[in-house]
Amino acid sequence: MAIAALLWVLALGLIAAGMVGTIRPFLPGPILIFAGVLLAAWIDDFHKIGRWTIGFVGALLLLSFFADTITQALGAKRANASPLAVTGAAVGSFAGAFLGPVGLFALPLVGAMVGDFATNRSVLRAGKVGLLTALGTVAGTAARVAISFAMVGFFVAALLL
Repeated sequence: MAIAALLWVLALGLIAAGMVGTIRPFLPGPILIFAGVLLAAWIDDFHKIGRWTIGFVGALLLLSFFADTITQALGAKRANASPLAVTGAAVGSFAGAFLGPVGLFALPLVGAMVGDFATNRSVLRAGKVGLLTALGTVAGTAARVAISFAMVGFFVAALLL
């Protein structure tokens, strides 16, 4: 009984850490949420949290992996960005993940601007590309937060129903 209680604390801790990681880039938020849900399902022998719930939460996890990339690409595409600008935004996203929220927002913008300016030599165009890429980053973060809340919501619903 004591081991089960500790495992539940661990599962809920993973989910809580995942919610923090959804906002803070140093933790893999949706992965931690999925791990917590999976652990909770295993503790309960998949009675309340069944395989369908695990499958759906897993599908949301996969969707969260693509949320940032898709929204940044859509922002860059909307700005008619050059391939070098898209590459700059991707490199900026990766580097920004290590510098907190400001780096996560600013570095994709700077990377896209530098990449597009290197291609087209237009400050105005590079600014537009950077801005729309940054808006894509914000949209991706919002999508990841919504997906994480949905993952937790399905977990809670499975427990209560």
